[in-house]
Amino acid sequence: MVEDLWRIPRPGPKNLLRAPRFTALSELCAAEYGIDKPVFALSTALRSLGLPCHLPAGKTHLALDPVVAANALDEACRHKTSVRRHLCPLDLADDLPVMTFGRSRIAQFSADELAALFDVPRIERTMPNEPLDARRLAQFQWLVVEEEIALDPQPEKRASPWMYMAMNRDFGEIDPHLGRFPPAVEAALFYLILAPWEDWSTMQEVDWRGFRLPWIHTVDEDLFIRPATPPSADSLTLEPWIVGDDGEELELERPTELPLSDDAMRGLALVTNQAWRDLETARATPLFETPIAHFLVRAFLSDGIDEVMAHMTAIEAAVGLEMDHKAFMRPKPDPHKGMNATNRVAARIGALLNDKSSVQEYKDLFELRSQFVHGRGGLQKMSTPQRVLARSLARSVAAGIVDLALQGPRPRVDVLSDLLDQGAPLL
Repeated sequence: MVEDLWRIPRPGPKNLLRAPRFTALSELCAAEYGIDKPVFALSTALRSLGLPCHLPAGKTHLALDPVVAANALDEACRHKTSVRRHLCPLDLADDLPVMTFGRSRIAQFSADELAALFDVPRIERTMPNEPLDARRLAQFQWLVVEEEIALDPQPEKRASPWMYMAMNRDFGEIDPHLGRFPPAVEAALFYLILAPWEDWSTMQEVDWRGFRLPWIHTVDEDLFIRPATPPSADSLTLEPWIVGDDGEELELERPTELPLSDDAMRGLALVTNQAWRDLETARATPLFETPIAHFLVRAFLSDGIDEVMAHMTAIEAAVGLEMDHKAFMRPKPDPHKGMNATNRVAARIGALLNDKSSVQEYKDLFELRSQFVHGRGGLQKMSTPQRVLARSLARSVAAGIVDLALQGPRPRVDVLSDLLDQGAPLL
């Protein structure tokens, strides 16, 4: 039946979904695989396989052989899982080493390699007028994160999930645990930003980060999910590049970079698969019951005061307790009676980092945070050292919590109570 569809001449029926040959194939799929009759799902899959009547004139060579297409459709109907690949450009990155951890890697790819990662043939078949400029995008370095996704057995639900949503649901509800990017990407990003990029930065006034992540492009190998529109290299940061060629000057372009110190290469050698596994182990313990990673990633993806506020919140998520604000929840007798919430957090930071100076640094940053939140007069612009200090303190605390978690799982309140006992003399 796929061959019958492949023989339909251009430009094809006005409504493919009602065409007899399409309807026959849809009914066959339902009977053969025990699924609901696929309509939008089948249409999406056929376009991905290069249905000839939907390709523009001169592009029919993009269509797969009908036998190959039929086999691919059969596999798609039988698959229970699919690989989802998140392609994340590292804008403004200096020359970074190749890094591999878990199902993630950082590298620079050739235009052909990048085209394969984006599945350019599928893009050309579904969006023939929106080509991917792999040559320009290949100038950048990329974080590639892959994950295996369990598939709904009904292709139609995968292709058009909105058709199966309960209409009485709260469409304005917020899931507090969701971030800007998919969880797999944010987990990889959290791992990367535990490194001291602010120490390696040679241009802190411009940006303490070693890279920016402006967007991601997700490639889903499931044929029943429509491919995303390919991104443009113009959305990334490029600068003019003048080169000489036989006495003539040529104006080219190249990615803008935020240069890092030589220490970065040595530090990034510690980004290993074993360190990734250690982080996964730590995040499965009670010490990561609070949204430490959520707010550290929020800070990385934010700017200005929102960045600083997210760093301060990450610290509180890491070493703060509800009982810091509610005396009735504390043990009786309270060995630290009269100590306010700010000092309790500061004491734990000092103990965690084994650094008395961090106690006052946190208290000073918390005072700036309070001036902003409560609208006190006299709040001045926040300096670069203060901004970087907030980042450094939040990162150090998060890394310290990872180290504590690897010592073995214990109730979070017990661990933080011990830190308070150890840090109280530092106040």
